[in-house]
Amino acid sequence: MRDEYDVVVVGGGAAGLSGALALARARRSVLVVDAGDPRNAPAEQVHNYLGREGTPPAELYAVGRAEVTGYGAELLSGTVTAAMPEDGGFAVSLADGDTVRARRLLVTTGLTDVLPDVPGLAERWGRDVLHCPYCHGWEARDRAIGVLSTGPLAVHQALMWRQWSDDVTLFRHTGPEPTDEEREQLGARGVSVVDGEVVAVEATGDRLSGLRLADGTRIAREALAVATVMTARSAVLEKLGLEAVEQRMGEAVVGTAVPADATGATAVPGVWVAGNIADVSAQVIVAAAAGMRAGAMINADLIAEDTRRAVAAAARPR
Repeated sequence: MRDEYDVVVVGGGAAGLSGALALARARRSVLVVDAGDPRNAPAEQVHNYLGREGTPPAELYAVGRAEVTGYGAELLSGTVTAAMPEDGGFAVSLADGDTVRARRLLVTTGLTDVLPDVPGLAERWGRDVLHCPYCHGWEARDRAIGVLSTGPLAVHQALMWRQWSDDVTLFRHTGPEPTDEEREQLGARGVSVVDGEVVAVEATGDRLSGLRLADGTRIAREALAVATVMTARSAVLEKLGLEAVEQRMGEAVVGTAVPADATGATAVPGVWVAGNIADVSAQVIVAAAAGMRAGAMINADLIAEDTRRAVAAAARPR
């Protein structure tokens, strides 16, 4: 590694690699530090990514790493523990004790999905325990789908999943009682409602097979939709004074994200964010686009600084 880079990218997922690619192609010195734990690691495929539909996440990232290094960027497997302002740039501390310096930072560490606490659920996450119908709806089409209610958006979620299957059941679990209007909507769409708390997600072999209620009742299901709390991985930004804030959909808190403008620029000059750390709803292709846009804006910011320096140097007496 060098001692200093134009840009250190924290996180090597779709947003980070896309940003690094734009910067490397702009002939910037770039270091990507990646901890190797992408949010979508449990998923078998990436969907709605034009030209890469159905690609396994690991394969997508491997191709991206090869493209990035092909333009001269460097990759480092490791964890960034903190970043601090230093001499107009940033000192980036690594878990192994090393420190590198950067003129600009692009943080793309993503988010963590906090799952409902139901035995057997976490083991099926990303396979047949699902969150986003746009990510997994086609694969679950025409199957017996359950929706686990844990908050006020459960009815909305059940009506969404009804687009992909006519066999959808809303499990009340710990969620609120549907209103009369919501029950009318669910009934009109053929979505059944089951009262009682779910105490186990059961599998037969390597497939989800049903949900067990507190009274012992077992209801067969082939897929289960859940709402996670999408929590930004923002600890690396704390010493810079940047904190994640709650994200709401209606009255429901769905997670946290680091505030930024449309280009990914944060309130701290020189620091950009992209991907799920800034946008809880961003799918892979959206995260990649955000990373590319942030990379271009970082390069523009560096060009402005380089120009100011050049003008000042030219003005000095010789």
